[in-house]
Amino acid sequence: MSDVLPAPNLDDRHFQQLVDEAKRLVQQRCPEWTDHNVSDPGVTLIEAVAHMVDQLIYRLNRVPDRNYVKFLEMIGVALRPPAAARGEVTLWLSAPQPQAVLVRADTEVATPRTDIHAPIVFSTTTELSIVPSTFGHSAGHPAGGDPVETTGSLGRRGFACFSARPAVGDALLVGLSDAVPSCAVLVRLVCEVAGVGVDPRRPPLVWEAWTSAGWRPCGVDRDETGGLNRPGDIVLHVPAGHHASVIARNRAGWLRCRLVEPVDERPTYTASPQITSISAWTIGGTVPMVHAEVVRHEYLGRSDGTPGQRMPLQRHPLVPSEEPVQLIVEDDGVRSEWAQVSHFADSSPDDRHFRLDLSSGDIHFGPAVRTQAGGLRHYGAVPPIGATITLSAYRTGGGREGNVATGAVRVLKTSVPYVSRVENRAPAIGGADPESLESAKIRGPLLLRSRGRAVTAEDFEELAREVAPDAARVHCVPTMTGNDAGGIRVLVVPHVASDEVGRVRRADLEPPDATLQRITAKLDEQRLVGTRLLVAPAEYVWLTAVVSVNARPRFDPEEVRLAVLRALYRLFHPLEGGPAGRGWPFGRSVQLHEVHAALAQIRGVDMAQEVEASIYPAVPATDQGDRARRQGAVQRLDLPPTALVFSYEHQVRVRS
Repeated sequence: MSDVLPAPNLDDRHFQQLVDEAKRLVQQRCPEWTDHNVSDPGVTLIEAVAHMVDQLIYRLNRVPDRNYVKFLEMIGVALRPPAAARGEVTLWLSAPQPQAVLVRADTEVATPRTDIHAPIVFSTTTELSIVPSTFGHSAGHPAGGDPVETTGSLGRRGFACFSARPAVGDALLVGLSDAVPSCAVLVRLVCEVAGVGVDPRRPPLVWEAWTSAGWRPCGVDRDETGGLNRPGDIVLHVPAGHHASVIARNRAGWLRCRLVEPVDERPTYTASPQITSISAWTIGGTVPMVHAEVVRHEYLGRSDGTPGQRMPLQRHPLVPSEEPVQLIVEDDGVRSEWAQVSHFADSSPDDRHFRLDLSSGDIHFGPAVRTQAGGLRHYGAVPPIGATITLSAYRTGGGREGNVATGAVRVLKTSVPYVSRVENRAPAIGGADPESLESAKIRGPLLLRSRGRAVTAEDFEELAREVAPDAARVHCVPTMTGNDAGGIRVLVVPHVASDEVGRVRRADLEPPDATLQRITAKLDEQRLVGTRLLVAPAEYVWLTAVVSVNARPRFDPEEVRLAVLRALYRLFHPLEGGPAGRGWPFGRSVQLHEVHAALAQIRGVDMAQEVEASIYPAVPATDQGDRARRQGAVQRLDLPPTALVFSYEHQVRVRS
């Protein structure tokens, strides 16, 4: 079955054919008219009439398209609304404060306005409390041993934060006066140059915070200590679940710096760093944000008392809100609140219901349907004539433009006391444009075929896209082996933003839990009884390409190097890579000749000279973010059916 049935052309005549046919009739009916040049007034009239007939034919041929669209409306096909990009924004304090700083929900931040681009506005989705804190206690925790308090050793003598012979798992514990969930903390250390043998640019250390789920990683904004080897500041972003606990007989909000195994054969400590002083305080906080502006108390107009009324909003498209939207109807001083529903099928004539169309930005009231007996059956109440209608609040925004890069959000639109600046430390992901009419036409036959039931792999993918427009790719893979044999695995890849060379962060490829939950709930309702279902992020096989090429004459080697990097990251990109440019195919093996083919398309690369290229699989290092251990070179890298390629630190050398 084809996705779109070919629409018949009801009349395929065009302008010139109409003119030629009219001239032939003139020759038959009026032979004395011999001047058929375009300068003749009669020919001018023929062309004018032919032009109008051509327009009528065009409109006639549009009738099948209109009928097709109306049929899609009858079977319930509606354009999917845009998806709003989501991310996190960090608010930095102008100075440490003695009291908590409250950042309310719906606080607006934005990208800077430019001469050609309007600002892209985001709003925070939750409330944030930037809790003040100070240093309280310190402790050492050797691998396999018990924590030992070291607070009393601070001063001139100091203490060794690791064992005499540092081992993987040794840790330095720093206790804050209070838990600081979702806050940014500055830890100031005074260290002696004692932790020799380590690379100060990438020391084998990870910072973690104690939460209800155990130790969880902290984001390191900057580390000026060179691996605890010199005095400096460390700025940490504490996870949301941080809470106070008792360690070494002291209650505090605990952080720890843990020694891990180095990656890529980097050196580690041969002696322990020496700490002589510790201080700490809160300097900011991080809160989730969504690409949307909040519009409150918008007046929609007065009711005309008829069923099925539609009232447009001033701003659209709309973004789904976590909180229910309420409609306020006021008639003769009596104020009533109406509830939002997804459809009117279950609404009785007295139910105060309305529907919000996210794509068009319209408010719909329940219709009235004529019954067989000639009466009217109301699906939902109708506001009285003359009643004023106001929408409490809604979010407007969404679209691909919200997938901004790291550091793009720098403007605080809503004033917050003591906050000096804002920034997004990671790209915003998940933004998608609204569905086009052509895409909806293709989806119509698929909907008829599945009839709301998930049977084939295409059914699972289509139903998942219906409830998750923020998913860039959805891929269904039947499970053939293991305990889940006979089940279905639905893999999700979100919309992600790339940096200037096309690189994406591994953490950004994880779809939000809310997206996975929506897809799971939808497919669980539509799957066949007995079908085992797993909705999960796609798997990724890490890969590094190492390339050495010659630059052609009159080409800048640095520009050639950047062009090669862009080509490599684009080739293996999960959304834009692969042979078709629509993302690397799931389960498709990577072969070395594909790297050579990508290099051959770069103008500045001299393919007449020797080109060295190798691909190396990499194994991610546990609990170390985007770090990995590179393995031996291979000619072909096979991927399982559930996996894509993740580009890990491609390396390029250009010989001039």
